[in-house]
Amino acid sequence: MSSHTDTPATTPANQPPRRAAVIFIFITVLLDVLSLGLIIPVLPTMIKEEFLQNDLALAAVYVGWFGTLWALMQFLFSPLMGAISDQFGRRPVILISCFGLGLDYVLMAVAPNIVWLFVGRALSGIMAASFSTAGAYIADVTPPEKRAASFGLIGAAWGIGFVVGPAVGGGLGEYGLRLPLWFAAGLTLLNALYGYFILPESLAVENRSKFSWKKANPLGALKLLRSHAELLGLASVLLIYQLAHQVLSNVFVLYTEHRYAWTPKTIGLTLTVVGIMSVVMQGFVVRRTAAKLGEWRMLFIALICGGIGYSIYGLAATGGMFWAAIPVFAFVGYFSPAIQGLMTRRVNASEQGQLQGANSCLMGIAGMLGPVMFTNVFSKGIQNPIGELPGAPFFLAAGLHVTAIVVALVIMRRSRKMAEA
Repeated sequence: MSSHTDTPATTPANQPPRRAAVIFIFITVLLDVLSLGLIIPVLPTMIKEEFLQNDLALAAVYVGWFGTLWALMQFLFSPLMGAISDQFGRRPVILISCFGLGLDYVLMAVAPNIVWLFVGRALSGIMAASFSTAGAYIADVTPPEKRAASFGLIGAAWGIGFVVGPAVGGGLGEYGLRLPLWFAAGLTLLNALYGYFILPESLAVENRSKFSWKKANPLGALKLLRSHAELLGLASVLLIYQLAHQVLSNVFVLYTEHRYAWTPKTIGLTLTVVGIMSVVMQGFVVRRTAAKLGEWRMLFIALICGGIGYSIYGLAATGGMFWAAIPVFAFVGYFSPAIQGLMTRRVNASEQGQLQGANSCLMGIAGMLGPVMFTNVFSKGIQNPIGELPGAPFFLAAGLHVTAIVVALVIMRRSRKMAEA
C-alpha cells in the first residue's frame, strides 16, 4: 500500500499516445453511457405494461429494486474489475465488459418475464463496473498535473450520453418498447469491436500487481482508502457528495411534478438543459481552467456551488426559479475531475485500478442508501402537519455539501502542513 502524497504514478514505457488514448476512452464511455441512457425512458414502462398489467404502484416498487440491484452489483464487482485490471491490464477488462454489456442488452430485449429482466439488470451492473477501469486507464496515460482536465473530458462523455441517450431512446420507444434495447445492444457491440482493433494497453508489465482476493472484494478494496489519512478523507468527501447527488435521480421527477405540475415534456427539456450545461462545463470550462485553478480550488467551487444550487432548488416557488439555479449548480462539474486528480496522486501506478474500484464501491454505497433516504424525506416533507415542505430532500443534500466542505478543509490543511514539514 502506498503512503506517499502527490507522488506521480510511474509512466509506462509502452504508454500509448496520451491524446489518442484519452479520446478513445472518451468514445468508449460516451457510447456505453449513451446505451444506458437509451433504456431510461422505456424500462419503467416496459416493466409496468408487459409484466405487471399496468399496476403503477407495483411498478414503482420494482423500478426502485432495479436501481438498488444495479448499485449493489457496482459495489460488489467494481473492486474485482479494478484488481483484475491491475494484474492483466486495462484492455482485456474494458473489452470483455463492452462485449458483455452488449450481450446483456440482447438478453433484456428478449426477456420473457420480469425474472429474466432482473437477471439482465444485474449483469448490466456487473459489466458497467468497467467504468472504474476506464478511470484507471486515464490515470495510466495522463501525467498527474493533467489528470483533472482528462477526467473532465470523461465527465463530458457522461453528460452527452445522458442528453442524447434518453432522447433517442424515447423516440425509438414510440415504435416498440424493446427497440431501444436492441439499438443499445448494437451500439455497444460495435464499440467493443472498435476497441478490439484500436485500443492499446496502458499498463506496463512492470507496473502490474498480483491479483489478490483481499483487494478484489469490496471490503478489501476499501482498505486501500485507509492506507493514507488524506486518501481516506478525500474518499469521505466523495461518498458524501455522491450521496447528496442521489436526490436528483430519485426525487427530481416527483418534486417537479408535485410542486410545478411539470409534464414529461418539460421534465425532459430540463434534463436536456442540465446535460448540455454539464457537457459545456466538463468538456470546455474544466479543460481550460483546471491548470490555473488547481484541484483544491476546483473541489471547493464544486461543493459550494452545489450546496447553493440544492438550496435554491428546495426554495424555488416557481419552475422559473428552479431553472435559474441550473447555471449555478453546473459548477459541480468541477468535482469529479478535482477529486479524481487528488486521489490518483496518492496511490502508485500498480494501485490505480484498485483505487477506481474502491471509488465505485463508494458510489454503489451511495446508490443503495440514497433512494430510500431521499424518497422518505420527500414523503415526510409533503405530509408535514405543520406545513408542506417539498424541498426538504434538497435541503438535506445542501447540508451534506456543507459537511463535505468541512471535511475537505481539514484534509487540505493537513496536506499543506505535511508538504511544509
